[in-house]
Amino acid sequence: MSLDVLTFGEALVEIMRPGVDMPLDQPGEFIGPYPSGAPFIFAVQAARLGARVGAVGCVGALSDGTPDAFGRCLLDQLRADRVDISAVLALPGYTTGAAFIAYQAGGGRDFVYHLRHAASGQLAPALLDQPRIAALFDGLKSLHLMGSSLSMHDDALALGLRMLERAQASGARISFDPNLRPQLMSADRARAAFAPFVAAADVILPTADEAMALTGEATPGAAADALLRARPGRVVVMTQGAAGCTVYAGAEITQVPGYAVEEIDPTGAGDCFDAGFLVRWLAGDPAAEAARWGNACGALAVTARGPMAGAQTTDRVQSLMRAASA
Repeated sequence: MSLDVLTFGEALVEIMRPGVDMPLDQPGEFIGPYPSGAPFIFAVQAARLGARVGAVGCVGALSDGTPDAFGRCLLDQLRADRVDISAVLALPGYTTGAAFIAYQAGGGRDFVYHLRHAASGQLAPALLDQPRIAALFDGLKSLHLMGSSLSMHDDALALGLRMLERAQASGARISFDPNLRPQLMSADRARAAFAPFVAAADVILPTADEAMALTGEATPGAAADALLRARPGRVVVMTQGAAGCTVYAGAEITQVPGYAVEEIDPTGAGDCFDAGFLVRWLAGDPAAEAARWGNACGALAVTARGPMAGAQTTDRVQSLMRAASA
């Protein structure tokens, strides 16, 4: 059966400080590992909403080819959520990627990544020559790409470009979340590197700062206008965290409010937002309605510790939306 959504990128686990203002450069407590990686958080949330989802990635393996402990942590979760992992390869001689995260009282986060020399660092265009991976593009409805994945290294960027070409050839729709990570790629370089993905995207899901960085415009509104002019018919959804998002679709601009929840762990909120929006948009919902789903998924994502723990099923998302409108 063909996939609704295919994505690719950094397969990793997350190891985090348990409280705020506990810097990474000092000894202290960590909790985890938690299964993570932006495209895999997205995949889990989309699958919990009923979409058929596949992901391309690499985890570490022992000498006998079985996944290492961190790889098993991630793969077990993906299997439980029925994400197609036929294109997640276990590579002997490498370890599964990891992200170490510290939270700041003002809401910021600090990251240390182990990616380039981990299994994630082995993502390359040649992976698409494998028949089991190439087959995922047959009948594919949409390809979702994230800037964090494209920023890992040049081979990952090249893989993203080749996946974009395959998806376009198959008639799939393209969605793109810039997901800028200055720890991995500067904004100036990202603007040039991401240009083909921005040009091809039917849906772009940036923050206001990301939209301005990609277009060079000085205001969010001007950035949205530039993105819309570049590809008539596309939808731009500018995310605003707890405040919700603004949807730009043709001449219509719709502010879609967020949902009030108690925040426990913000990691993965944007990825869950993307999944909520894209699954409903692919199902035929108007962009503003799909954005309500995105806001609800993003809000629920922050209510549990662990990047995938807050990803919810359709019933739970609808329950939040009904409660908010009552």
